[in-house]
Amino acid sequence: QVELVESGGGLVQAGGSLRLSCVASGDILRAMGWFRQAPGKQRELVARLSSDGSTDYAESVQGRFTISGETAKKTIYLQMDSLKPEDTAVYYCRADRALGTRVFWGQGTQVTVSS
Repeated sequence: QVELVESGGGLVQAGGSLRLSCVASGDILRAMGWFRQAPGKQRELVARLSSDGSTDYAESVQGRFTISGETAKKTIYLQMDSLKPEDTAVYYCRADRALGTRVFWGQGTQVTVSS
């Protein structure tokens, strides 16, 4: 079992920055990542950090967002710069357990970017 606690969402003007944090507890993890879901849209990958240190980003956030942290320490961050109104969404932290294929989700944190 894995529990996730997210923090750091809020309201910011376009061009501003926010930093999200996610702390996990429980089983060993092979990856952690951030997803987001805007109203009326499907949940999508934002950024992902694997246990080997490799990262993946959605094309829409490449160069503006940075994922950091360590899966071994069960903590990741998402630094979001040059925010745009289209970044507005609920952001969810996800943890992929090392054994098996089960994934776990945080409760989500709202990010709102005003124009």
